[in-house]
Amino acid sequence: MTEQDSAAPARIRHVDDEGPPPRACPAGAGPGDPEAAAELAELVTAVAAGDRGAFTLLYRRTSHRVFGLAWRLLGNRASAEEISQEVYLQVWSLADRYDRRLASPMGWLMMLTHRRAVDRIRAERAGTDRDSVFQGLHLVRDHDVVAEEATQNLEQQAVVRCLGTLTDRQRDTITMAYYGGLTYTEVAQRLDTPVATVKSRIRDGFKRLSACLTGSDPR
Repeated sequence: MTEQDSAAPARIRHVDDEGPPPRACPAGAGPGDPEAAAELAELVTAVAAGDRGAFTLLYRRTSHRVFGLAWRLLGNRASAEEISQEVYLQVWSLADRYDRRLASPMGWLMMLTHRRAVDRIRAERAGTDRDSVFQGLHLVRDHDVVAEEATQNLEQQAVVRCLGTLTDRQRDTITMAYYGGLTYTEVAQRLDTPVATVKSRIRDGFKRLSACLTGSDPR
């Protein structure tokens, strides 16, 4: 993105009217639809290049799922709207980290939403009996997350297997940057490692992952 394009979009206004959390998937965004997933992946790629139109379209096609999951986890419309806002701002800033080999676009969004909702619950319930709350939260999985995982089960098994072929440093760096949603700078700070080294580990790690998943020579 250019410096101008990299600026985050203005505050995202949720388009839903008052009412119960939406459960239906918007057209073209249902789990298990390869064509829809491919279209969403192309939108994410365009967002990574600073395309605001693609960002708007991605939001329109997926925001009901993101908002619905956040509401079901938090039980509060205002908090769900805030989480949705945070998720899409994160998408705008981290779209270049998305790799369709590791998750479907919707699965990635569900993961980001679930993580932020859990972080919100953790912050709001600090000092309470959080352990029991989180145990129950993770035992009762949201159906959207389960659906996404079911459609990706074989792919995820392959990814887990291939992650095992990485060095410990590559695996830890990729896990923190991709699954943890951290920036390169944040990963570097946590690992006490130069940013250039973090980028190199991620680049080499993804090269090895790709080779493992496709059965090709990593060289």
